[in-house]
Amino acid sequence: MNWASFYAVISGVNRHSTGIGRIWLSVLFIFRILVLVVAAESVWGDEKTGFTCNTQQPGCNSVCYDQFFPISHIRLWALQLILVSTPALLVAMHVAHRRHTDKKLLKLTGRGANAKDIEEIKNQKFKIIGALWWTYTISIIFRIAFEAAFMYIFYAIYPGYKMVRLVKCDSYPCPNTVDCFVSRPTEKTIFTVFMLAASGVCVLLNVAELAYLVGRACARNLRRTEAAPKGAWLSQKLSSYKQNEINQLIAEHSLRSKLSGGRRNPVEKEERCASS
Repeated sequence: MNWASFYAVISGVNRHSTGIGRIWLSVLFIFRILVLVVAAESVWGDEKTGFTCNTQQPGCNSVCYDQFFPISHIRLWALQLILVSTPALLVAMHVAHRRHTDKKLLKLTGRGANAKDIEEIKNQKFKIIGALWWTYTISIIFRIAFEAAFMYIFYAIYPGYKMVRLVKCDSYPCPNTVDCFVSRPTEKTIFTVFMLAASGVCVLLNVAELAYLVGRACARNLRRTEAAPKGAWLSQKLSSYKQNEINQLIAEHSLRSKLSGGRRNPVEKEERCASS
């Protein structure tokens, strides 16, 4: 598998992640994928050829190997890393959809041909709020679920995560109970513990990031609820203030009309007397 291309796809989500998410991605690729490609694959290179049994019975060696190593460590780790990293693609697809929508809006406003605006959309960093918050949170939940499932699978297949030196096998076509020997068990145990410890660190980082996102969302909602009554109170005060101003203007206008009417009354009386 081309891990470099896989890293290029996943690392695109890095600019839209939290600080904890960037640490998780670094641990994933440095302490897991890089170790798997550089060291672990060479350690398990003689996994099948180095497994020998003290019998010449044809097929016994292969059957005993399949009994004690039903799944290769390398293939299981590769599958784990792919499934754990895949939820990050949900965030990448969401961001791509947001950018596509922004480009459509630019075209509708007549600025679709402006290279500067298009470049700003490409380099835009989206905040983890709204729908993106839900997508990001769901991706973290999937990561935790995949990590926990694979750690349980490892424990179910290899109890204690320890490679034993000697195993006894009596499966057909072995003529009797034979002794089989595992090559470099100590080295394989060390790498197994290291990879599972790195997986545990990634689980802790995912849990911390999930708690961080939920905490920020709760803080935003709390600020909104606290700001809403103040805003309503302020708008109510402004509306009452405006109503008082209107009432005052109406009162002044009626007072002026009364005064002007009172001034015109003597004149009207004099005109009526003169006419009479």
